[in-house]
Amino acid sequence: MPFVSVRDLQMYYEIRGTGQRLLSISGTGEDLQRSPTIFDSPLAPHFEILAYDQRGLGQTSKPDIPYTIPDYAADADSLLNAVGWESAHVIGISFGGMVAQELALRYPHRVKRLVLACTSSGGAGRSSYPLHELVNLPIEEVARRQITVTDTRWKEEAWLSSRTTQFQELVKLTLAASQEGANEPSR
Repeated sequence: MPFVSVRDLQMYYEIRGTGQRLLSISGTGEDLQRSPTIFDSPLAPHFEILAYDQRGLGQTSKPDIPYTIPDYAADADSLLNAVGWESAHVIGISFGGMVAQELALRYPHRVKRLVLACTSSGGAGRSSYPLHELVNLPIEEVARRQITVTDTRWKEEAWLSSRTTQFQELVKLTLAASQEGANEPSR
C-alpha cells in the first residue's frame, strides 16, 4: 500500500496504467477503498492515473484542524512532487473539481489540461450543495435529497407521480450504498 508523507498528512495513493499522466481528484466521501474508482472507468486503459484519498478520507490521515480549498490544492501539488510528476492532465470530480480549479490557479505549471466533472467554482454564491443542511435529517430524507439533487426531474410532480415505485427503489439503493463502510472510523 503506497503511503507518502505530504505536508501534515500520511497520504494514501495509487498509480496504475500506462499512457499520458492523469491526476484524479475525487469528490466528497470518495476514497480508493470503494468501487467503482477512477481505475474502473473508461479512462483507465488510456492513462497512467494517479489517484489518492484526500485529507480526512479513506486511508489518508485526518488532521483535527479546519481545512481550506487551498490546503487541498497544496496537498495535490505536494503529492505530485512526492511521486516525481512535474505535470499531468487533471480531472476533478464534484468537490474534487473545486480542488482541481484551485490547483490550476495556484500551480498552473502542474496542469496540462483540466477536466471538471459535476462541480462548481465554489465561493460566495457559487458553492456546491449545502451539505450542512443534511446533518440532522433522517437518513431516508438525506437519500431523497441526494436523488433530487443529482437528477432534478425527480423534483417535478408530474414526473415523480408516474414513477413513485422507481423513486422508492432509488431511495433503497441510495440507503444501501450509504451504509457501505459505515462502521469504518474514517467514514
